[in-house]
Amino acid sequence: MSLEYGTCHERDRITWRKVNCVYNLIAVTFAKQNVNADTPPESLREGVGIWIALLAVFFVLTYLVPLEGRLLWQPDETRYAEISREMLSSGDWVVPHLLGLRYFEKPLAGYWMNNISQWLFGNTNFAVRFASVFSTSMSALLVFILAWTLWHQLRLSLLAVLVFLSLLLVFSIGTYGVLDPMIALWLNVALMAHVFSLRVVSWPGRTGVWFLFGLACGLGFMIKGFLALIVPVLAVLPVSFYYRRELKLLLIYGPLATLTAILINLPWALTLARLEPDFWSYFFWVEHVQRFASETAQHRAPLWFYLPVLALGTLPWLGLLPGALSVGWRMRRTQPEQLLLLCWVVMPLLFFSLAKGKLLTYILPCMAPMALLLTAYGQECSNALRSKVFAANAGVNIAFALCAIAALLLAGSGMLPKSRIYSPEEWPRVAIGMLAFTSWLCFAVVSRCAHGDCWALAALCPLLFSLLIGQIIPQRIIDAKQPQEFIRSHETELMQSHYVLSNHVGIATALAWELERSDVLMYDGKGELAYGLSYSDAQGRYLSRQAFPEWLIKARCKGDVSLMLLLNRGQEKLLQSLPKADNVHRNHRVTLLYYQKQSS
Repeated sequence: MSLEYGTCHERDRITWRKVNCVYNLIAVTFAKQNVNADTPPESLREGVGIWIALLAVFFVLTYLVPLEGRLLWQPDETRYAEISREMLSSGDWVVPHLLGLRYFEKPLAGYWMNNISQWLFGNTNFAVRFASVFSTSMSALLVFILAWTLWHQLRLSLLAVLVFLSLLLVFSIGTYGVLDPMIALWLNVALMAHVFSLRVVSWPGRTGVWFLFGLACGLGFMIKGFLALIVPVLAVLPVSFYYRRELKLLLIYGPLATLTAILINLPWALTLARLEPDFWSYFFWVEHVQRFASETAQHRAPLWFYLPVLALGTLPWLGLLPGALSVGWRMRRTQPEQLLLLCWVVMPLLFFSLAKGKLLTYILPCMAPMALLLTAYGQECSNALRSKVFAANAGVNIAFALCAIAALLLAGSGMLPKSRIYSPEEWPRVAIGMLAFTSWLCFAVVSRCAHGDCWALAALCPLLFSLLIGQIIPQRIIDAKQPQEFIRSHETELMQSHYVLSNHVGIATALAWELERSDVLMYDGKGELAYGLSYSDAQGRYLSRQAFPEWLIKARCKGDVSLMLLLNRGQEKLLQSLPKADNVHRNHRVTLLYYQKQSS
């Protein structure tokens, strides 16, 4: 049955024909059926609804279900969880504190998002990670908007979202309680604004998109600082110089974006400068200049560090990566937006590669434009029937899954003693890991079938892995990097302790989060709290190894004392140099020393 036009105006007939064509396209691409002009729109809407529902199920299973079941990782997740808990507890949403000490590494907006999440969901692991998941979901929506703007095809737009959400780097960081998904969200808004700027021709439209560009940069600055200004400028400049007209528009409308970003940040920046005059000096020189250029920067890594990170982070689409990067350059003359996407991938990657300090989370803003390039190249190969490309991508996934299965066997079997990270009783974890990567292998094989018609099924490769990752982690890594389980098993002694100390900031923040107390003291190491401990009102929050025995004698007169240590290799002798404890609990690298109260 065809659409009835009745007595509609001719313009309405044309509109209905366009709608009918769109419905037919949707049915062909999603339902894989031969649909003619007589296909009723209701059935086509139903087919689209099914695929949207499947995408929603994929998001729920990958991004929401695993959140509460995984323990928090130290130091990152426990740090941001505790900062927000202390903000909510104190009611001070302006000056960040960690363990009751000033903490000036990041601005405020990321903490505010975590605050809202904890206010809604309580002090749970789900709440710690929900702001990251929410930001990632909003980035996925932006990917859909950009894909629709570029191609005006519903199938490709939904496919671009699926590609984005299935990228290994995206769902790994997007379900991790850090600030990177939040700044990536606003950088993706800036990307969308610049794509729009290539298309609008009226001055009100250009004013609007450049205002949006400045707004996104300003809000990104409130989350992670100057990177939110540097990355968009680096991505925009090559496009502006290549297309001379865009350079002129940048010079005209760039000041508007700059002014917008400044005005967004001015109120909180002035307030924070009034309350804590040292904030901006520390934030600019230590957290930006020294981290980028200093030889003593944290997380130092070689220049090529991000090449393997990008390769692994692009799974399960690694086989399409070379062609996807070439799309932006090949289409630069007919589709300037493709060159813009390429610049938003390459320029931040080069910038972060030049920095002395590197973390794999830094290149997350590259993933949204990468997903669009991957989708464009995949569709190009599908239209041209280049099935060898999809076979190569499936081969990469098959090889990765087989290598992962082999690594699990070696790690759990003891055939290579130095590589054994699972104890003999942890064979269920090995079995679960093999199940997860066997699923990856099966979906990779299926995506190779039918001459590339099923290439999009590669997105399902990491599905079971994302659900089971919490059950795959070896116990010794859990004890060192996810100390919640160890803390909960000794909660009685820790709760009744008048003083709680730790030699590691990540362990200390995990203690503060679990015990809901911010007075955890630092022992024999300051770490990232060195600046906060330098204030005069922070005296007594740090104890050296030499001063600890004398301090302990006085402290035990007031109540019980718990000292939780994270020991590296060769530090076992440290335990022998400490005063004898009433109870000692040890699990791999983590040791809890419990000293009972003594009468004076």
